[in-house]
Amino acid sequence: MKSILIRGGQLIDPSTGTDSNRDLLLRDGRVAAVDLPGQLDALAQIENATRIDASGAIVAPGLIDIHVHLREPGQGYKETIASGTRAAAAGGFTSVCAMPNTSPVNDSPDTTRWMLSPERQPAVRVFPIAAATLGSLGETLTDYAALHEAGAVAVSDDGKPIFSDAMMQQCLLAAAAVGLPVIQHAEDTRLTQNASMHAGALAFRLGLKGMPAEAESRIVERDIALLANIPNGHLHVAHLSTASALEAVRRAKRSGLHVTCEVTPHHFALTEEAVGDYNTHAKMSPPLRSESDRAALIEGLLDGTVDAIATDHAPHAIHEKEQEFERAPNGILGLETALGISLLVLHRQHGMALSRVLALLSTQPARLLKLEHRGSLEVSSFADVAIFSKEEQWKFRVNESKSKSRNSPFDGWILPGRILLTISEGHIAHEALPLAGNA
Repeated sequence: MKSILIRGGQLIDPSTGTDSNRDLLLRDGRVAAVDLPGQLDALAQIENATRIDASGAIVAPGLIDIHVHLREPGQGYKETIASGTRAAAAGGFTSVCAMPNTSPVNDSPDTTRWMLSPERQPAVRVFPIAAATLGSLGETLTDYAALHEAGAVAVSDDGKPIFSDAMMQQCLLAAAAVGLPVIQHAEDTRLTQNASMHAGALAFRLGLKGMPAEAESRIVERDIALLANIPNGHLHVAHLSTASALEAVRRAKRSGLHVTCEVTPHHFALTEEAVGDYNTHAKMSPPLRSESDRAALIEGLLDGTVDAIATDHAPHAIHEKEQEFERAPNGILGLETALGISLLVLHRQHGMALSRVLALLSTQPARLLKLEHRGSLEVSSFADVAIFSKEEQWKFRVNESKSKSRNSPFDGWILPGRILLTISEGHIAHEALPLAGNA
């Protein structure tokens, strides 16, 4: 693997607090050196390193998405590991954590290993998240130790809440014993049956049954109460979307419980109004919420209650979304727009420091799921790098997406933060411009 010298960029590394002009030398898939501009030129010359001119650009740790749906095995018509990770690379992501609601469900070490096989041709690193219960049916625990050994980094029945109190308690206990977090899709399905959007005035006008905020907060509160009696347990709330659930997480953190949460760019950028005239590209679970919920999520991101930004990238085929709103599946694409939306809403509109935005997208996700030597550009870390132009505006055109699917409400949006180059473990995974040359 040839050495790479990245010169002239503004290096922002939340893991070390670095925010200044630095040169970066990558060697054998790792960060070999970080130094003042020009100080690595001689070493790079000796190693005949490929030179990358990052002048005027931001050089950051590769982004890490802890919540994606790559659809393999079994649903390759929507997405494959190869296509999904190409989309990830185009968005600056160098690691993605794949949810288990595949066909078959990833509830076995064999399926976990299948997902990790080089035959899947991933463009970036994939970390499987295994099912918490067999078939994600909420009845029998999977073998957490065996799944962890095979490469799973967490357990979850995402898309289906673990509804039984007794089963959720067993899940938290078993996961704590092997050091895995439990990722919960918080939804009281007794309150959401046949519902297709947020419960409110718009749902009433459209004649659609709505999902109340209580459906999310009740499960979050129940899970926190269970966690209080489980030493070393780690509860992670997926795609949190309501002010009430966020407040429950905030209280749990203050009481010293290991509770973390993520929010998605679509939940802090859009509201239920995006559904408009039955737009299925604005249909997801949890649904887009009220403006007051969106404001609460932004406040939670600003004050540190929210631990990570995750996309919940959920590709669907065109024919699946082109049907009645109630019948269309939940989910949208997210990998290629996450950085741009985060910069637009959090950095530009709400003044969040750029380093903090990057921490939510890289350093903190790595720490949440114990992805060692990632989310950082310290020496010896994996050579995972995202280079982007903070100021350059670009238009997201969904028909040009690297994903196999086209279900995005952000088609045509003008966003900041164009990804110029993504390097995953020392390999160029995405190159928007011909930045790389020979020394």
